[in-house]
Amino acid sequence: MRLTALMCMAAKAAYPKNYRYGSMRPWTFVALKRNPPGKQRRKIFVDKIPNEEWSVFKGDTVEILAGKDKGKQGKVTQVFRHRNWVILEGLNTHFRYIGKSGEYRGTYVASESPLLLSQISIIDPTDRKPTEVEWRFTEEGEKVRVSLRTGRIIPKPPVQRSDGIVPEQWKDGPKDTSTEDALRKTYTPSLKTLQEEVMEAMGIKEERKQRPTYWY
Repeated sequence: MRLTALMCMAAKAAYPKNYRYGSMRPWTFVALKRNPPGKQRRKIFVDKIPNEEWSVFKGDTVEILAGKDKGKQGKVTQVFRHRNWVILEGLNTHFRYIGKSGEYRGTYVASESPLLLSQISIIDPTDRKPTEVEWRFTEEGEKVRVSLRTGRIIPKPPVQRSDGIVPEQWKDGPKDTSTEDALRKTYTPSLKTLQEEVMEAMGIKEERKQRPTYWY
């Protein structure tokens, strides 16, 4: 087995058999509080969708098919594959009362609730209407999403970092370090000590006899 595979297996977090995934990351305090050791929570049955068949990604524009925001369109901000959930930006929200302490009465904050994949549909860029999609292969062998209603290819949204920057669309500014400068080799390794390198750069010659040095 390759070393990288062993390292990935060691780094992969192991969760209890009856661990109940939610909208919080498993390593956060809220998730650990809801899944304490030894607690048996009601099992949630989820139809596992293989990764190669998953068709909704972060950044897609979808339309809600059921619920209080039925008919509204929004952008997917989070995807939870363990529960077949997606969260849309500013839609399907509920209010939570937080921050009450001492004399401060607290405040209400809006939070987006997750939606099932069966409650949303991807928007076709051709006419901005919901459609079903399936994976197909082009003549070049590229795997793409295709609208079953119009036959149009729906490209996957560009991957964004946590700060909202798309690496492929980034343009260097006047103070940014270019890729060529970052990859330029400016250091030549050697077995000389720092003192020897400084003496060589300043033209200082040591005439005293050095003690023998042994490398092990």
